[in-house]
Amino acid sequence: MSALPNAQPMRSEVREHFLGVSQSARDLAWFDRLHASAANLAAAISQRFGLPELLGRILAARGIGLDDVADVMDPRLKNLMPDPGSLRDVATGAERLGEAIVARQQIAIFGDYDVDGASSSALMSRFLSAHGLEPRIYIPDRMTEGYGPNPTAIEMLIDEGAELIVTVDCGTTSETSLAAARARGIDVVVIDHHQADEALPQTAAIVNPNRQDDLSGLGDLCAAGVVFLVLVATVRALRTRNWYRDGRNEPSLLEWLDLVALATVCDVVPLTGLNRAFVVQGLQVMRMRRNTGLRALADVAGLTSPPNTYHLGFVLGPRINAGGRIGDAALGSKLLSCDDELEAGRIAELLDRLNRERKAMEDEILQTALVEAEMTLDAEPDLPLLVAGSEDWHKGLVGLVASRLTERFSRPSMVIAWDRGNEGTGSLRSVGGADIGAAVRAAVSAGILIKGGGHTMAAGVTISRDKLEDVRAFLIERLQSAVDMARDEAGLEVDGALTAGAVTKELVDLIERAGPYGAGNPTPRFVFPAHYCNFAKIVGEAHVRCSLVAGDKSRLSAIAFRAATTPVGDALLNSGGLPLHVLGHLKKDTWRGRERIDLIIDDVAKPSEQGR
Repeated sequence: MSALPNAQPMRSEVREHFLGVSQSARDLAWFDRLHASAANLAAAISQRFGLPELLGRILAARGIGLDDVADVMDPRLKNLMPDPGSLRDVATGAERLGEAIVARQQIAIFGDYDVDGASSSALMSRFLSAHGLEPRIYIPDRMTEGYGPNPTAIEMLIDEGAELIVTVDCGTTSETSLAAARARGIDVVVIDHHQADEALPQTAAIVNPNRQDDLSGLGDLCAAGVVFLVLVATVRALRTRNWYRDGRNEPSLLEWLDLVALATVCDVVPLTGLNRAFVVQGLQVMRMRRNTGLRALADVAGLTSPPNTYHLGFVLGPRINAGGRIGDAALGSKLLSCDDELEAGRIAELLDRLNRERKAMEDEILQTALVEAEMTLDAEPDLPLLVAGSEDWHKGLVGLVASRLTERFSRPSMVIAWDRGNEGTGSLRSVGGADIGAAVRAAVSAGILIKGGGHTMAAGVTISRDKLEDVRAFLIERLQSAVDMARDEAGLEVDGALTAGAVTKELVDLIERAGPYGAGNPTPRFVFPAHYCNFAKIVGEAHVRCSLVAGDKSRLSAIAFRAATTPVGDALLNSGGLPLHVLGHLKKDTWRGRERIDLIIDDVAKPSEQGR
């Protein structure tokens, strides 16, 4: 997607505080997301396409150029689909898959234990099954095997009869494991999206838009998105072989876009361009409830409204992940590839129970980690990296806790689950501008990490206890300047000001037209200036619900999640009849057949004379 020059913020541009808020309850400044340099673009979008000014501002603030507006408002796969051949090695990989299908070879799929890995495995499995094969899916155990292919599992799959191994969402850095297959004369096709070093394993094909010699520009795809493109290329290869003649049916790949949408949202890749098209059309497929496993999981989770990105990321995704975190790592892929109603129901119930157990365990770990982090920052307030660890922590939950620490303290975090020996499994999460994946790969190259890899914003490591301080010092030095810059620019970006009376179903529908929202396409955030907070009370698990009242007496229901003991919650519960600036995003829900709109509160601030 092209961006108009000056549509994105420039560092030299002075940014004024929105409504004069330089210090909110969360100790953050508020800024207008639409920079002055993009104001003309916002007006041009509104005028050319007949859109309200508010929507023009939302689009321009996200770097959408005039030529891109049509695809943003109506993201169609046929308009945004690239030529799969632009991916390095895709022709070789597709040809090898086609050869295996024609020769009726036994294929093993080696996946990852997260949602992207489960979705990718199920997508590949459904494609091969549609061609009459019975593929074997293997998901490693997070506790005993760790991430990615390992020689023992590879040898086992070959002993079981695998004639081709396809790795999905893993394999790019697995030279030792893939060498085990090579020694047995077995081809491996790697389909991945993780960051890669210059040297790659020797194997049949490595399709990864993030390998350093790939020029496709598709590095923002999740693994399931890459798998989808490989399958498109494989269908083409099979057509060339005339495979679909003589009564053989060509599968409709679009019917499996629900899996691609699920993985795209849950892997937190940017929801721009092709990814937006995947999610928009994938949600349409999901609403048809054709996937037996997804249907069972939605029913168990009590999802009664048409699914949206929130449901994918916060309702379905965590349940699928629960198996890999604290249960059977293969449960997610089994569910998503299952067509038996009873079996799907059984797996969905089990994942739902595991997710409840996961939440309780996570909360316990988080409380300890928060105390450790606060003590560390009391001594070193400018520290660019938080490190916490324990032998009592479950390694399947450290990534979630690291995310919470980074969200709470606005800096990268590394959380480690130590075993009873010398090793630990760690997860890292970062902030914008600080490439944690590159820092981890550099630490591996320096010989101070046993293993590690990941993305710009997230990474995983295997670390020796006696190297902890070396790793900590290395990462601090590597990240310090980027984190300092990110923290200097920290703030909440605002898309505009509204009043309670202006919030209508029509407005929310209009805003949703520029969605779906997520990474790379942030949810629009609005300020409700000088509104009164009435009937504030604690509900559920420490949430604060209230009613916002404007000067004209119009009202809007609002809620601040997990805010009861935070400065935001204190401000809402103790407003004392004085007005507040309230910042948040609008969310439409359906409850018992009735629609209602809530403001999800992100922050509050006291009105200043400047801001009034």
